[in-house]
Amino acid sequence: MRRVTSDKWRPRLATVVIAILVVVMALPLVGLFFFRLYENQLIRQTEAELIAQGAVLAAIYAQDVREAGIPFGKLGVPMPPSGSDAESRSDEADTSYRPIEPTLDLASDNVLPTRPAAVAANADPAFAAIGARLSGLLTQTQKTTLAGFRLLDPRGVVIAGREEVGLSLGGVGEVRAALSGRYASALRLRIPEEPAPPLYSVSRGTKVRVFVAMPVAVDDKVAGVVYLSRTPNNIVKHLYGERGKVTLAAIAILGGTLLIGLVFLRTVSRPIYGLIERTRRIAAGDRTAMRPLDHHGTREMAALSTAFLDMAEKLQARSDSIQTFATHVSHELKSPLTAMQGAAELLRDSGSTMDEAERRRFSNNIVTDAGRLNLLVRRLLDLARAENLAPSGDTTSIGAALALLPAENRLTASVEAGGDIGLSISGENAAIVLANLIDNSARHGATAVSLSATSADGKATIFVSDDGAGISPSNRAKIFEPFFTTRRESGGTGMGLGIVLALLKAHDGTIRLVDSERGTRFEITLPVA
Repeated sequence: MRRVTSDKWRPRLATVVIAILVVVMALPLVGLFFFRLYENQLIRQTEAELIAQGAVLAAIYAQDVREAGIPFGKLGVPMPPSGSDAESRSDEADTSYRPIEPTLDLASDNVLPTRPAAVAANADPAFAAIGARLSGLLTQTQKTTLAGFRLLDPRGVVIAGREEVGLSLGGVGEVRAALSGRYASALRLRIPEEPAPPLYSVSRGTKVRVFVAMPVAVDDKVAGVVYLSRTPNNIVKHLYGERGKVTLAAIAILGGTLLIGLVFLRTVSRPIYGLIERTRRIAAGDRTAMRPLDHHGTREMAALSTAFLDMAEKLQARSDSIQTFATHVSHELKSPLTAMQGAAELLRDSGSTMDEAERRRFSNNIVTDAGRLNLLVRRLLDLARAENLAPSGDTTSIGAALALLPAENRLTASVEAGGDIGLSISGENAAIVLANLIDNSARHGATAVSLSATSADGKATIFVSDDGAGISPSNRAKIFEPFFTTRRESGGTGMGLGIVLALLKAHDGTIRLVDSERGTRFEITLPVA
């Protein structure tokens, strides 16, 4: 009966392979969404560079303030205590180390709106003079570092920094923090009203700018602020700069994906489809399909193909055996049934014209044929039971098995050696094996049977010999075939050796006919208990 599979949708192997390859190709693209970490590092790097540049400018600015002799009262608020982790002093008299570490983080810091515009204000002439002297230095530095510089006085008025000189940035958040003596940094949008770029979700650094405000300390008071800004590098710019390498990487990824697909196709998909095609041919009765695949691909696929073909060959052999067995059974049963039917019809049709002797002869024929049918049925049941027997785990020996045989049916059987060797077979089954062999010897004129056994490497070898007429060379290859017998007239069924073979196979044993100077000699092997 053919098993009907459910209508549940199942993907084809080719679909699964294509999906896997698409995922493999997409992994590098998905990696673009993890460039946020790299962008964050670029922003930290930019902030660190601005801190370094600001520290130098703050030291120069503080030196100019001291040299200019600006009164102490014109300076700003006092610097926070030295324990503050945000302070930044440039006073040469203070030699302690106060490093400023980058603090900006794309994951936690908000990107602020674009920097507010400067407002009108009046700069102190003393600070304005310092700014004028340092403006050239700022311009030359900007050409190299590409950073924007603003020098602010203690009130937040720009005293150097291109077009915003004289205007106040005191209202900017990071500037207010610096005017209070604390280092401050911020991320701000560069262009306020333009739409987000295509890769904005990948690189927030594309349209942001890093702002750093560093207080300048003179005599523990805020003497001004160095306000710096710069647009950090972004991953898109980096990839564009490395476009040659990126192209080669893309080609390598595409080539590797195609290679994976080709290998998978040849090693998995192609053998599977070949095996499916063989299965259909075998199911249709094509015996030529029971041969190895032309291409196995992998060791596991070769093992699967071999196991499948072995199974198909065994099923085919079993089917042939069943067909042959059915033919033999029908033939063996047909002969006595035909004879019984003929005798019964003669008894019915002859009526009173048949004398008593003839009537008795035909009745005896019916009884004899009925007995043969009964014997055949019993032997068939014995054979079926032997072929489907599962080992019980019981053990016995030759001597114990012989003791189970009926005394009236036993030839003179002697054990020459190994009678106490333990055998992995139950005493009942061992007795059936010996009984069939002894009965077979008796039917061929033997008067005595001898048995000997030896054991080695976990196997017992048993020799069963008789002094009968032996087996002719022409019949030696047929003796284990079901229903083969040379004593059919005397009641032989030709199934005794078949039952013996089936019982021994069920216990991982074997039997074969070996040469003998006289009579018949069988060699049996069984596992040792």
